[in-house]
Formats: sequence, C-alpha cells, structure tokens
Amino acid sequence: MTAPVWGAEILDQLEFHWTTCVWPRLQGLDDDEYFWEPVEGCWSVRPRPDGSFSIDYAAPAPDPPPVTTIAWRLSHILVAVLEMRLDHHFGDGTLTPEDAVWPGGAAEALDRLDRAFRRWCAELRKLDDAAFAAPVGAAEPPQWSAFPFVTLALHVNREIIHHHAEVALLRDLYRSHPAHRGDAV
Repeated sequence: MTAPVWGAEILDQLEFHWTTCVWPRLQGLDDDEYFWEPVEGCWSVRPRPDGSFSIDYAAPAPDPPPVTTIAWRLSHILVAVLEMRLDHHFGDGTLTPEDAVWPGGAAEALDRLDRAFRRWCAELRKLDDAAFAAPVGAAEPPQWSAFPFVTLALHVNREIIHHHAEVALLRDLYRSHPAHRGDAV
C-alpha cells in the first residue's frame, strides 16, 4: 500500500467542498444581499472616509460576538484566511489587516475570493510532505509558530468550510425573508 500524500488529501477535501458547495452557493450574490444586516449591531464591511473599505473588528472580540454579514464573512475568508496567508507564506510578508484592501461589493469579493482560493491551492500543490511537516515559523503569530504547516492548511480548510456554511445560511435567511420574497411586510 502506498503512503498517502497528505497535501493531496488536504487539497482534495478543500477543492471538493469549493467545487460542490462553496462556489455554486455564491452564484447570484449581489450587493444588497452581501451587505444585508439581519439584526441590529451587525459587523460588516464599511466605507472609510477615503472611499476604501474596512472590516468591523475589536480585540478582544465582544462576548457574545456580534452577528456578521455575508460581506464580513466573505471578507474574512478572503483577506484574513487567504490573502494574508498567501502574502506571509508565499509572498513578501508585509500585508497587515490595516493596509489590506477589503472588498467593497459582492462582485469584487467573489472575483478576488476565487483568485485567492486558486492561488492557495496552487501554492499547496508545490509543497511536499517535508514542507507540510515544517513549522510555520514567523509567518504566523508566535503562539502558532511551532505548529507544522499541515496544521495551518487544515485550519484554512476548516475556516473556509465553516464560514461558507454560515454564508449559505445567511443566503437562505435572506431569500426567505418576506422583504426579499416580494411579500407584503
């Protein structure tokens, strides 16, 4: 029996979920739904005075944490989970949350999300088992630095899978809301 190639197994899981669940469920997303706030006090992506956008955030996060919009969740996957990791592990490592470009609409978010996802997968395909076993080092916060890259790759899978599930639920709620069905309110 041949030993599994762990990178391939991790990518198979992520790409299967992306192709069968994530990408099909994101089709048709528009700005109204992207920015929809189902309850008061939602965290979202908001315009800055200069016309760029930023994500609502607090450290430490409030307890309980606020409900977040589709814009917030997709932006989190895009910037914090994918683009920053791509920059820190496969780029020059200079991207920070403060200088990140947060998407200001659904079309931009989906375009960048698809490109970042494809680049993440392409970079992981280049890694061998030794690279997956190596510590992530200074590319991640100190509490993560000794963990092997495989732990990070699995974490990225988990982030994409669970945040997508939240987005899918928000899309279901948006579609089912009387104001969006065309029913009288």
